[in-house]
Amino acid sequence: MPSEISFARGVPSLDIVDVEGLRDAAVRAFANDPAGVTAYGTSIGYPPLRAWIAERHGVEPERVLVTNGSLQADAFLFDHLVRAGDEVVVESPTYDRTLLSLRNRGAHVRAVELELDGIDTSALGRLLAEGAKPTLAHVIPNFQNPAGYTLSADKRKQLVALAREHEFIVLEDDPYGELRFSGEPMPTMVSIDPDHVVYASSFTKTVCPGVRVGYLIGPKDLIAAIVKLATNTYISPNMVSEGLVYEFCIAGALEHSIEVVRTALAERARTLTDALRSELPEAKFVAPEGGYFLWVTLPEGANVAALAEAAAQRSVIFVKGTDFMLDGGDNALRLAYSGVTVAEIREGVARLADAWRSLS
Repeated sequence: MPSEISFARGVPSLDIVDVEGLRDAAVRAFANDPAGVTAYGTSIGYPPLRAWIAERHGVEPERVLVTNGSLQADAFLFDHLVRAGDEVVVESPTYDRTLLSLRNRGAHVRAVELELDGIDTSALGRLLAEGAKPTLAHVIPNFQNPAGYTLSADKRKQLVALAREHEFIVLEDDPYGELRFSGEPMPTMVSIDPDHVVYASSFTKTVCPGVRVGYLIGPKDLIAAIVKLATNTYISPNMVSEGLVYEFCIAGALEHSIEVVRTALAERARTLTDALRSELPEAKFVAPEGGYFLWVTLPEGANVAALAEAAAQRSVIFVKGTDFMLDGGDNALRLAYSGVTVAEIREGVARLADAWRSLS
C-alpha cells in the first residue's frame, strides 16, 4: 500500500511552521511574564495579546475577546445569540463544523447559494423580503472554506446594508484573510459597520494549529456578555498559548510566518491546478487567490462517494462536497492543498485521476 496523501485537512504542513520562532517566543513568554502566563488569568484572554489585536484592527481593547481557537469564539457567539428555532443564514456550501454547531443548537439553518464572488446577496434579499428573520448570518469572506471563493467588495456592502435593514448580525469568520497570494485585499465588513458585524479570526492558519488561539471583535456590550459566558465556561483561556503568540507577534515573527505560508500556498495551489488540468480534465474549478482550499466539481451525475472509496483504496483522502451542504454537492469535493508538499500533490492527483478512471 502506498503512503497516504491527505487533501482532507486544512492545516499548514510542518515544513512551513516556524518551530524555532515558536520555541523562542515560548522562552520569552516565561522569562518576561512568568506570573501572567502561568496563572488562570482573565476570561478576556491574555491582556497584552488582547491589546495587540485591538491595535492591529484599530479598535478599543474592550471590543476584543481572545479565546481557545476561533471555533470556540464562534460557539460563544452562537450560545449568546442563537436559540432553538432561530433562523441563521449560512453559505451553501459552508464549513461543516458550522453546520454541526448550529444544528446542535436547534437553529433553523437557511442556506443561500455561494457564487464565485461570494454569497448570493440578491437571493438573500429575496429570502428576507419573503419574511425570513435571521438572528445571524455566518459568512467566510476570504478564500471560503470549502470553496476558496472571496466575497466581493460590492457584496460586502450589500450584505452589511441588509443586516442594518433587517436587524441581524453578520459573523465575519475570517481565519484566511492574511493568506492572499494574488489579487487585491478586501476591506473587512466590521470596518464598514462595527455595530452589525462581529469579526472572528485565529492564529491557527498563520502561526500553527497547535496554539489554539482565536478571537472575536464586536460591539462592547456584546463582547461583555460573551465574557460572562467565557468566565462560566472555563474561567480563562490558555494563558501559555496566548502569551507565546503575543511574544511571537511583537517580535515580528508573525509577518515572516505569514509570508512563508503565503509563498508555499501559492506554489501548492499552482501545482494542484496544473495537475488537475493535466490529469483530470473533467474537473471544473476556480484557481484560488489565497487560502487553503480548492472546490472541484465533476460532471453532473458523478458519484463522489464512490470516488472517495476508490481514492482511499489508493491511499488518497479528500472531503466529499455533501459534507458541506444541507442538500446537493454529490458531484463535488474539497481538496486542501496546505498540508501537502508539491511532490505529494502531483502524486495525489495522479492517484485521484486513476480512481476516477476506474469508475468509468
